Amino acid sequence: MKISCKREQLLAGFQTAATVAPARSPKTILRNVKLEVTEDSATLMATDMEVGVRIEVMGIDVQTPGSVLLPVSQFGSILRESSDETLNLVADTQGTIISGDRSEFKLSGESPDEFPSVAGFDAESYHEVPARLFKELVRRTLFATDAESSRYALGGVLLELTDDNIIAVATDGRRLAKMEGPARKVGNHGMADTMTIVPSRAMQLIERALGDTDAEIKVAAQANDILVQSERATVFSRLVDGRFPKWREVFPDREDSTRFEIAVGPFYSAVRQAAIVSSEESRGVDFTFGEGNLIMSGLTAEVGRSRVELPIPYTGEPITVTLDHRFVADFLKVLDGDRTVTVDIQGSDAAALFLTDDGYGYVVMPLAREK
Repeated sequence: MKISCKREQLLAGFQTAATVAPARSPKTILRNVKLEVTEDSATLMATDMEVGVRIEVMGIDVQTPGSVLLPVSQFGSILRESSDETLNLVADTQGTIISGDRSEFKLSGESPDEFPSVAGFDAESYHEVPARLFKELVRRTLFATDAESSRYALGGVLLELTDDNIIAVATDGRRLAKMEGPARKVGNHGMADTMTIVPSRAMQLIERALGDTDAEIKVAAQANDILVQSERATVFSRLVDGRFPKWREVFPDREDSTRFEIAVGPFYSAVRQAAIVSSEESRGVDFTFGEGNLIMSGLTAEVGRSRVELPIPYTGEPITVTLDHRFVADFLKVLDGDRTVTVDIQGSDAAALFLTDDGYGYVVMPLAREK
């Protein structure tokens, strides 16, 4: 194999692929990224046998097609530290030579023929989803997962697809995030009775691999795995095995609650202020809504107390609910500061519900108030 490549373009693709390659594995070959070039394409591949990625790389001039295994640590360092705009790679059975204008490196490596195959996208039935929407689905739900849970399969994001809609749900048992938006069914792609729970790590990879694009992506869910294809990348992942909680039963649908809107930016700032006196053991903040104000009160014996006021358009009788300030902040920080959020509260013992006008909902369970 003999190629010349634009260093920055190869670096961007290589760094994304490298996040999949395990730093430690009894299969040392997995600590590499495979580069496969033909006369008209170049593809980076990486896998840990549970998650895999294929990334098309531009800016490569192919003199001789072929393939090579590139060790993540050493080759990644070369790409990052080099100041050359263009690098030359020559690979044969003796190793790989990487050269620039004033530098040359030779890396030994394993045979690319021994590298496990990484699935490409060959599904005929799938859903098409706007890439920007899918990135928002990930960003607005991923933080609510719980990889430590042994009771439910909470270490991933649940995806539900209908003929014209996609729903992503994540929960750790104490809060639940749900985001939905439009999707288009192609062929007879259906979810059947299986639960499509995508591991958190795979969702992070998908978000990173999508890039900033307005294009549509393809999502093909099967019984045990999922494939997601964007313009330049394909991500494969096995699904989380287990049952996801019946999230619709958690999401409150109530008619006797109190609703009003709050601007995200000031709300987020006030929550951060109220949290200043919190500690790892005392994370509860009293949120008192009423009489035109939201009063957030924090108290930690060994630190001190806080009291922060924020004007709100609710002038009724005060309602106080104690919430983990981190959970409220997690929700607010994935939103633009200039938008508004609808707050739905019912009482001190009921879950707090936060809603936006673009399909995002968030439930936070109350904490027991300290006497």
